[in-house]
Amino acid sequence: MVDNPPYPTLLVVEDSDEDFEAFGRVLHKSSDIEVPLCRCVDGDEALDFLFQTGEYAERKPEPPGLIMLDLNLPGTDGREVLTQIKQDERLKMIPVVVFTTSSNPKDIEACYQAGANSYMLKPMNTGQLQTSVRLFIDYWFKAMVLPSGL
Repeated sequence: MVDNPPYPTLLVVEDSDEDFEAFGRVLHKSSDIEVPLCRCVDGDEALDFLFQTGEYAERKPEPPGLIMLDLNLPGTDGREVLTQIKQDERLKMIPVVVFTTSSNPKDIEACYQAGANSYMLKPMNTGQLQTSVRLFIDYWFKAMVLPSGL
């Protein structure tokens, strides 16, 4: 019997409890791997987590291997979070997948210009969400090799 490899932590930056819970349910039901999840509810918390400041200064969390980022967050929005991640020497290699309801071409272009590694639209129904999450996990955790030891 072969043990499953340890998977890097997925940081989900999502202010909606409903969206996060739906994502988590689908992730656990439709995937045959266990991906460690961590959640930040707004951009300010995400920056504190990533830069180990504020409430995370004492805890010193390990950097995630992948970030799923909503754009429309209270406080510091996802666009600014993405910009700060990709401008930091230590964090810029962490892949960032924007997962949002915005299909605005200006948002899509701005995110890729800022260094986003992927841009996914949040589906509005459960069936489409299951398909999107399965594709997300298969691509980022099965097909790709994520950075480690940041």
